Amino acid sequence: MAFMFGKKKEKEKKVREPFNPRKEVKLIPGYLIVGIWVFFTIFLLVWILAASFSTAPEIMQGKVFKFESGFHFENYINAWNANSISTFFMNSLLYAVATMVGAVVISAPAAYVLSRFTFLGNKPIRSGFLIAMSIPNIMIVLPLMSISIQLGINGSRGLLIFLYIGMQIPYTTTFLMTFFQNLSRTYEEAAAIDGCTPMMTFWRIMFPLAQPGIVTVSIFIFMNIWNEYFISLIFASSSDIMPVGPGLKSVLSSMQYTGDWGGLFAAVVIVFLPTLLLYVFLSEKIISGVTGGGIKG
Repeated sequence: MAFMFGKKKEKEKKVREPFNPRKEVKLIPGYLIVGIWVFFTIFLLVWILAASFSTAPEIMQGKVFKFESGFHFENYINAWNANSISTFFMNSLLYAVATMVGAVVISAPAAYVLSRFTFLGNKPIRSGFLIAMSIPNIMIVLPLMSISIQLGINGSRGLLIFLYIGMQIPYTTTFLMTFFQNLSRTYEEAAAIDGCTPMMTFWRIMFPLAQPGIVTVSIFIFMNIWNEYFISLIFASSSDIMPVGPGLKSVLSSMQYTGDWGGLFAAVVIVFLPTLLLYVFLSEKIISGVTGGGIKG
C-alpha cells in the first residue's frame, strides 16, 4: 500500500500544467516589470561593489567599472579600522543577537499561553499586542527619553537592547501564536498522561515543534534590528555604542573632510553583507516558515 502511495505521489509530481500561450502573453507585462526591477537592483548592487574597490577620482569620474588603477582592497581595511565600522558592526551584532534571543524567550511562552488556553483577559491582551504594533516609534520616543534620563540609563547598550526587545515582542508574539494554534493537542494530552506539567510540555515538546516559526521570526528580528535607524539615532549618544545605521551616517558626514569614497562604499558592503547572506542561505526557511503558519497540523 505504501509502495502504491509512493508511486502515486511520484506520478503527481511529474504532472505539469500544459503550456498555455494566451496565459503567458497576459503575464508578459508582469514579467517586464519584475525583470526591470531585478535588473535595476542588481545593477545598483554591482555598482556599489565595484565602487568599493575603486578610488575617489574613479568614482567621481564614473569609471568604477574600468578599474584603471586596479582593485583597492585597502578600502575595506580602512573602512573596518579607520572609519570605526568594526565598532558599529560588533554593536549591531550584539543588539541583533541579544534582541533575537530575548524576544523569542519572552514571546514564545506568551504566544503559547494565549493560543492554547482560555482565560479572562486573553482577548484584551491579544488586542493590546495588535495596537502596540500599530503605534509609530516616533510617538513613544519622547516619553522613553524622559524616563531614561530620569533613571540615569540613557546612552547605554543595556537601554538599547531593552528597547529593541520591547519593540519586537508584540510582533513576535502575534507571529508565533499562529504556529501554536495549528499544532495538534494530542501532544499535550500525551505529555499530561506522562506527568509533564504545562511548562515542561511547552519547553520539551511544543517549543521544538514550533521551530519553523521560531527560526523565521528570529531571522526577521535580526534583520529588523540590523537595519534599525531611528531609535538608535536618538538613544545611542556616543560612537562607542552606535550600531551600523547611525554609524554609516557619521561615516558619510566625515567624507566631506576625508574624501575616502572608496572606503565609504566598502563600509556599505560590509554592513549589507550579513542581511544578504541571510536572504541567500535562509530564504527557503523564511518562505516555509511564513507559509507554514497557515497550515493546520
